[in-house]
Amino acid sequence: MPIAYAKSLIRDVPDFPKPGIIYKDIAPLLQDARAWKIVTDELADAVTEMHASKLLGVESRGFLFAAPIAYNLNKGVVLVRKPGKLPWETVTTEYELEYGTDRIEMHIDALEAGERVVIIDDVLATGGTAEATARLVEAAGGVVAGFVFLIELGGLKGRARLGDRPVFALYTF
Repeated sequence: MPIAYAKSLIRDVPDFPKPGIIYKDIAPLLQDARAWKIVTDELADAVTEMHASKLLGVESRGFLFAAPIAYNLNKGVVLVRKPGKLPWETVTTEYELEYGTDRIEMHIDALEAGERVVIIDDVLATGGTAEATARLVEAAGGVVAGFVFLIELGGLKGRARLGDRPVFALYTF
């Protein structure tokens, strides 16, 4: 029942950010201490099963989940950001969007060769960002142990882009 309670706080916002899109707004869930703890604990359990030494939080809502989970599990946390946001040398990858391309990057020294990491974000939609983050990890010499999401938008089939790696989503819409 607690998981259902937390899910009930995710609200649909029609026509955001553009007409025809139904945005899953997690702000009410984050504002509720009980719900926030419920989902953070559930996501931490999934991360534990993946046996990784670091967690990668994808800008920006992925940071909200990666940081407290990393803290609770005594793991390092790595920030994956849009270009120009990190102060040190970076490794970068480009990926396709519905209308154009985008890039993400992380510090070049964020991972050791062969280090296992879990990629964490709030939503798995088409899988483009998650797939690009996996390429980024591999370019830096790391190994993707799995992916953890609060929400999966099942109809967009993003999971198919992530290969045979473990994927956990607490809620599927």
